[in-house]
Amino acid sequence: MNFRSLALSVAILATGLSAVLSTPAYAQAKEQFFPALVYRTGAFAPNGVPFANGFIDYMKLVRARGGINGVQIVWEECETAYATDKGVECYERLKGKHGGATVFQPLSTGITFALTEKAPGDKIPLITSGLGRADSVDGMVFKYNFPLLGTYWTGADILVQHIAKIEGGFDKLKGKKIALVYHDSPYGKEPIAALQERSKLNGFELQLLPVTSPGVEQKATWLQVRQSKPDYVFLWGWGVMNSAALKEAVATGYPREKMYGVWWSGAEPDVKDVGANAKGYSALAMQHGAEPNAKIVQDILKEVHGKGQGTGPKEEVGQVLYVRGVIASMLAIEGVRRAQERFGKGKVMSSDQTRWGLENLNLDQKKLDALGFAGVLRPTSTSCADHLGSSWARIHTWDGTKWAFSSDWYQADDALLKPLVKASAEKYLNEKKLSRRAPADCQS
Repeated sequence: MNFRSLALSVAILATGLSAVLSTPAYAQAKEQFFPALVYRTGAFAPNGVPFANGFIDYMKLVRARGGINGVQIVWEECETAYATDKGVECYERLKGKHGGATVFQPLSTGITFALTEKAPGDKIPLITSGLGRADSVDGMVFKYNFPLLGTYWTGADILVQHIAKIEGGFDKLKGKKIALVYHDSPYGKEPIAALQERSKLNGFELQLLPVTSPGVEQKATWLQVRQSKPDYVFLWGWGVMNSAALKEAVATGYPREKMYGVWWSGAEPDVKDVGANAKGYSALAMQHGAEPNAKIVQDILKEVHGKGQGTGPKEEVGQVLYVRGVIASMLAIEGVRRAQERFGKGKVMSSDQTRWGLENLNLDQKKLDALGFAGVLRPTSTSCADHLGSSWARIHTWDGTKWAFSSDWYQADDALLKPLVKASAEKYLNEKKLSRRAPADCQS
């Protein structure tokens, strides 16, 4: 072998090793790029970190198993610190890297609102599972938004259903008072429209109590709670705001059994510093809860952490937000897999082809079982008009040491929410001077 051939062989070998060892690897042939907007720093890091770790660990699992029908996957994190301007910067920085972004997951309602204006022009879908714009359920208006599995309107409706069941019927809510303690941001404001509609329908009084981000200081808010004596408190917090609310509830003597959080206010970081004093506090579970025994969790422990390749501590694997990160990762990958069924197995999918896959998802029970999500998620399917796919949730309660399911399944009331979605989506169209998608557009 001459010197030139030897040098070329060494260069090829080095390139191959780099692709295998780097995480993320730079895009090679037949690689699908998944950008990851994360917040591992700032006031919301305690909640953002386990989500990000679950998201990346599932990517590592799929990569170790050969990718998506032979197409390898790559990813790259970008730190947003939960700030909208940084989220937009990350989007612009990553959207063209590694051959082009497949899909973005903002993990922030503020970032979602900003990217909703950019995604259609770039033809890049946004998965906003359990967050973002509630009206983006309407895929005929929001072609590139996918609030898969839940919106804040479905969550708000299900919480009211739950307390109605506790009280003995919707008619028993008349004259009751519900206080919404919410993060004063697009996220916290999002459920208000659905709760106002429910209050008119069921006759309860809705008290709105905004909390300035990040939510460490809430003494004035809970003084109002103590004075008004609401029958129930709904907590729409995130990060340190949640534990601060629970500590103030303890200090003012408000019963935790009367407090119900949204699914971003019901994870281990929210209660660990309050411990036994948070006993009785409940929150929505966005289908899943803590899932230490799920097959997908055991697979990650064995095939990722078991090989020393875990992203974070082994102890968090299976916890609430970690599992939600895993689910977010799975939804993105299954959007690509579904797109491949139409546009070619073993091929890299464009972002617009992936958009088609996401609005034609069919995660039936057989598929969920095969993926390891049996008992974690219910079957879900989407369509051109329905970008939600599933509106089920249940309640879990903190027993002082762990989260445990405490209710049956609830499904959001379409009869109540569909008119709200339609009205809000139409308002968006009018403001932006846009038109609804034509039926023919659903085939492309």
